[in-house]
Amino acid sequence: MIDATNIRVTIPTARHGDGRPVSCPIPGAKVLLLDLDGTLVDTLPVMQRAWSAVQQRHGVAVPFAHYRQHLGRPFEEILDLLEVGPAPEIHATYDEAALENAELATVFDGVEEVLRAFASAGWVLGVVTSKPLHRAVPLLGRLGTPFAVVRALGDGRGKPAPDPLLRAVLELGVDPAQAVYVGDMAVDQEAAERAGMHFVLAAWGYGDPGAVPPLTARTPADLLHLLEQAAPCPTAAGRPR
Repeated sequence: MIDATNIRVTIPTARHGDGRPVSCPIPGAKVLLLDLDGTLVDTLPVMQRAWSAVQQRHGVAVPFAHYRQHLGRPFEEILDLLEVGPAPEIHATYDEAALENAELATVFDGVEEVLRAFASAGWVLGVVTSKPLHRAVPLLGRLGTPFAVVRALGDGRGKPAPDPLLRAVLELGVDPAQAVYVGDMAVDQEAAERAGMHFVLAAWGYGDPGAVPPLTARTPADLLHLLEQAAPCPTAAGRPR
């Protein structure tokens, strides 16, 4: 178990125009929702193999680096942004290759211990991902932590729309303002803000903060200290709306 009292994390404090710090506590938050890829599990090697299969089988010239820039969105939406198609055939190839290479995925160091610590402290845990459920479930099984809700790719809009996050808290019967979403991509931040949730950037993941720098955890262990404190707000404009 990780002792949160021994964790120290430095967070840049946002300030008003007159120099006063902007305070943004997370009062009463007891629901922790997390992204999967790049936050809980390192699946980048799997995605690289799967995209390579797409390139070889369908003659796609778009490099993986371009695909990576859009991680966090539904797969078909990424293909549209990259102007790659036809989507059903490419999706089938990607899905098949991802399943064949699933053993390359690894849990980020410290994630399992942190999840157990939050669960022991009474937090309700959930996962919101753009990965299809049949590929998400085996990865979640490696974490050894029960999740009260799992929202995977399905009907309706995906991130950066707030829909999957709102469905998660609706299923749990809590207000969005009581939830914290942890993710590594700008689309995660946008989805959380549009859903009216607090957001923490998982800096160990694949992306960069959005236009408004979010609260940041450099390692999974940082989350314990970060979420137990009255954390500074990124900017006044960055508060959940």
